[in-house]
Amino acid sequence: MRIAVIGAGGVGGYFGARLAVAGNDVQFLARGRHLAAMRAGGLRIESDNGALHLPQPDATDDPSQLRIADVVLVTVKLWDLAQTGRDIGSGVGPETVVIPFQNGVEAVDVLGESIPRERIAGGVAYISATIREPGVIATIGSMAKLRFGPLQEAQRPVLDAFSIACKATGMDAEITLDIRRALWEKFVFLNALSGVTAVSRQPVGVVRADPDLRATMEASMQETLRLAHAHGVALPEGLVAAQMEFLDSLSPAMRSSMQNDLGAGNRLEAPWLCGAVARMYAARGSVAPVNRTLYAALKPYIGGKAGQE
Repeated sequence: MRIAVIGAGGVGGYFGARLAVAGNDVQFLARGRHLAAMRAGGLRIESDNGALHLPQPDATDDPSQLRIADVVLVTVKLWDLAQTGRDIGSGVGPETVVIPFQNGVEAVDVLGESIPRERIAGGVAYISATIREPGVIATIGSMAKLRFGPLQEAQRPVLDAFSIACKATGMDAEITLDIRRALWEKFVFLNALSGVTAVSRQPVGVVRADPDLRATMEASMQETLRLAHAHGVALPEGLVAAQMEFLDSLSPAMRSSMQNDLGAGNRLEAPWLCGAVARMYAARGSVAPVNRTLYAALKPYIGGKAGQE
């Protein structure tokens, strides 16, 4: 299957490498030192699910060099998403399905500003992975799964084929017909996890063991759950309790991607996570006090080190 991976970081690098090793025609759009290392020594994956080495990845930093793909996996950070949508037109054909795997619930709308909406499906990635060093992707824990689903029925045949390609690698990947619900379910949990771990600068083990941090995590999820209901997404009332149980099952060393970005001095996705919850509440004439506070605490760091100068 012809697959373009836009962004070869933790998510795109991990899943793209596994698809490539399994024999799919995978082209990566990457940049900087990471791209240089991939060209010089290949792409390495260090994971509890098994290490692998892709010795000669097909990688470029020029969007115009993208070939028409069956599936385009968009795994860039949220702040790059709008420009990415404008850049990747050469890889999007009349039958291509584009799957964004960003955090939050606004990626489809952002991409839809420059890519035809009928070409865009929905996607959710569950993985804790980062670029350990240029050319090396490392994961924490064994959780690594993809969920994707059609937003238009015409997308279904391509997504069926992609599901088969993913399963042939041994990956945990499947089609979810109610992908909007899956996006909001992840948003409820991921938004709270990213905000609380980033503000506290602590991993999952510390967050769940501290009564105050644990209560903040739960309160943040409750705010996002109510927001989902306001958007017509029928999430179950017991979701927060189930997600707290899920929190207790994770590796105690796990850190959110936003926490990793904060520690590295990179830009933060907070405007599309806790900031988005606060913004959506405000648009409805209401207030989300927990998420507004988390966002306020992270605002000075949103631009990364460059934004603080």
